[in-house]
Amino acid sequence: MEELNADGAEARIVTETGLDARIAAIVEPVLVAMGFRLVRVRMSGQNGLTLQIMTERNDGTMTVEDCEEVSRALSPVLDVEDPVDKAYHLEISSPGIDRPLVRRSDFARYEGSLVRCDTSVLVNGRKRYRGFIRNVSETGFSVEREQPVEGEENVTEIPFSAVAEAKLVLTDELIRESLRADKAAKLALAANQNEPQGETE
Repeated sequence: MEELNADGAEARIVTETGLDARIAAIVEPVLVAMGFRLVRVRMSGQNGLTLQIMTERNDGTMTVEDCEEVSRALSPVLDVEDPVDKAYHLEISSPGIDRPLVRRSDFARYEGSLVRCDTSVLVNGRKRYRGFIRNVSETGFSVEREQPVEGEENVTEIPFSAVAEAKLVLTDELIRESLRADKAAKLALAANQNEPQGETE
């Protein structure tokens, strides 16, 4: 059974700690109310101090206009809550093609894709994996090594509870798939906009 947030949205299995977690708790309800889902919050020393909020629509799309809309909604909320005691630059971004995987549905959607995964505890004697996502279940997934090693186990089961970070690896196939999905989303959007509204026979 998928874990759900209080608002009924699918909970993330990879979450932040410390200040990033406090900021995530502030911005996530706002994003959900707007029809977006939070992917990641990260404070970095880039350009002085940058607060990056990575988000996407529930269907996985994200446009420049969406980023601007989210920025306009979050800026006043962050000003009021004031979680950061220094001046910072707010950056709203989409997850990108080589995106982080933070929900069970992300792993299911990209089953068969190449992933880099770090675990918080040793799994099969290691904490770093690179391979193809296989056999996604309610509780975890398997990683099949990109380059098999003779005499070693080439498929490792990783529980979601052990995932510290997981990110897709940029490949030609992933780029092609992303372009196909983007084109399909644009066609669907155009079809919806061209549909006559409220007409009856």
